[in-house]
Amino acid sequence: MSEPNTDRDDLIYDWNVTEDYPKPPHKIEFDDETLRDGLQCPSVNAPPLADRVRLLELMSQLGLGYVNVGLPGAGQHVVDVVTKLVEEIRDSKLDLEPNCAARTVEADIVPVAEIQQKTGVPIEVSTFIGSSQIRAYVEDWSLDTMLKHSRNALKIAERENLEVMFVTEDTTRAHPKILEALYGAALKSPATKRLCFCDTVGHSIPQGAVNLIKWGAELVKKSGRTDVKIDWHGHMDRGLGVPNAIAAIQAGAHRVHGTGLGIGERAGNCPMDQLLVNLRLVGWIDNDLSALGEYVELTSKGTGVPIPVSYPVFGRDAFETGTGVHAAAVIKAENKGDAWLANRVYSGVPADMVGLKQIIRVGPMCGKSNVVYWLKENGYDANDAQVERLFAAAKDATKLLEDSELHALAKAGSGATAN
Repeated sequence: MSEPNTDRDDLIYDWNVTEDYPKPPHKIEFDDETLRDGLQCPSVNAPPLADRVRLLELMSQLGLGYVNVGLPGAGQHVVDVVTKLVEEIRDSKLDLEPNCAARTVEADIVPVAEIQQKTGVPIEVSTFIGSSQIRAYVEDWSLDTMLKHSRNALKIAERENLEVMFVTEDTTRAHPKILEALYGAALKSPATKRLCFCDTVGHSIPQGAVNLIKWGAELVKKSGRTDVKIDWHGHMDRGLGVPNAIAAIQAGAHRVHGTGLGIGERAGNCPMDQLLVNLRLVGWIDNDLSALGEYVELTSKGTGVPIPVSYPVFGRDAFETGTGVHAAAVIKAENKGDAWLANRVYSGVPADMVGLKQIIRVGPMCGKSNVVYWLKENGYDANDAQVERLFAAAKDATKLLEDSELHALAKAGSGATAN
């Protein structure tokens, strides 16, 4: 298709950028949690190793950079899987750096060190501890107990030559005095290279993410450490995973976490796919997202979690329309020979950016242009009789007609066949 005859900036007035919306000064990093935190979703099946390996390849292709490959402290079966995944990253030279989750206990941290030694691949240990008062009350933890566990874990990581991402669970509901003590202890350890701030139960709104990350950045600055980065890990309990992650980036987070299809505990984690799409559209990343559809579909297939039909971008209905007015606009844009126009006239996300295309369906809300378009796309003569036959059937239907039904109608009566 040809380029449009008018300036594209004149076609879409973007209220998203009418005021200053600066790009973050640092490169945005991603930590994919699909194969660890995502598998805590109550409805998932454990994906076979082949699917996990392919997901690693797709994560590398998408430019995600980092991946959580599991919690080896959970048992030998996890150790075996994690070892194979790390070996795959090494042997296939994937552009990924692995990390592993661990509680602040030696039994969780040492297996990570052993896998690192066996594979020769540096592995970041994401050692986590609860930080909110409600959790401490339930567990009968004192701050001294929490600090003791944290400091002991940091010493073990130092001894085992592991880099640490120090993680506090339920950070978004924790008192700053507790966080200052826990993160302060982590900042004193040379092993600590990242502090992770977690919205473990999806409590935060975007302003809360901003407040917390700015507070954390100031804490790091006061410590004098210039080699420590900040991570944000969010959940979807209020449906705010993506806006919270974007807000955290704006506030200074270097790396954000997510999972394919947003799988995870309860309502799930921040959907990595939706996050990538939004960051690309706002111009903060330039990652090639053409493999994102396969990433989402493989996550669904491997875990048994279905993709909702209306799921943004990758749901069945995301780029399909059976509405006459909408379809007519898309068809007119295509008739101008302009793919850019056709992908945006009735879509906030250009389908071709993620390797997909607009699809015109035929059903009870369609216009004749839908029928003409379908006939031509499928190699039929769009004569008046054909159009009327399909259009009448569409208006009598209670839902969109499937291609098999349309083929049968197109071939009926006149003996027409597809080219």
